[in-house]
Amino acid sequence: MRTRETVLRAAAEVFDECGYHAASIRTIMERAQVTQGGMYFHFKSKREIAEAVVAAQQSFVELPKGPDGLQRLIDTSYHLAQELQNNVLFRASVRLAVEQQEFGGRDATAYEEWAEHFHRQLMAARTRNELRFGVDEREFATILMASYSGVQLYSHISTGRRDLLEQVAALWRYFLPAVAREEVITRLRVTPPVSGGAKHLVG
Repeated sequence: MRTRETVLRAAAEVFDECGYHAASIRTIMERAQVTQGGMYFHFKSKREIAEAVVAAQQSFVELPKGPDGLQRLIDTSYHLAQELQNNVLFRASVRLAVEQQEFGGRDATAYEEWAEHFHRQLMAARTRNELRFGVDEREFATILMASYSGVQLYSHISTGRRDLLEQVAALWRYFLPAVAREEVITRLRVTPPVSGGAKHLVG
């Protein structure tokens, strides 16, 4: 298991740096410092390694604690942004999920898992009377997942994700008034977790 984890981490680093197409088994082996036998005992091909990295996406991050609802959903969105900036395993798995057609993949599972997590928070928000009437929890969970994916990809291309927290803040600036009750918004912590203080996004 240690060898498998070592290979996964090394592969994630290489995929993150090079992308799927430019990464090679030899480079991954050298980065992991494993033999060919050790590599092929766990993974038969580069595609198998890439699929394993994508499949483990949610296990690469530990989500913030707290009661389920809108606040935890907001906190999670900022936490994921920070993980994309700092966590190579998570960052590589996200990149490979985007690039999976390069290795013959067409699996939306990673996206669906995040949409389901968002949906659980929104269902809790409904129970806590935080959502506006008419908001469809599952539909908005899917829209939020898709929008977040687009925002992080644009931030990656434009600034290397340096402005990702600010981009996520902008996302909430437009989404919250559409889905949250006005009196709830005023109670939420909606500023990005950065030093130096920040202005409230809503209200």
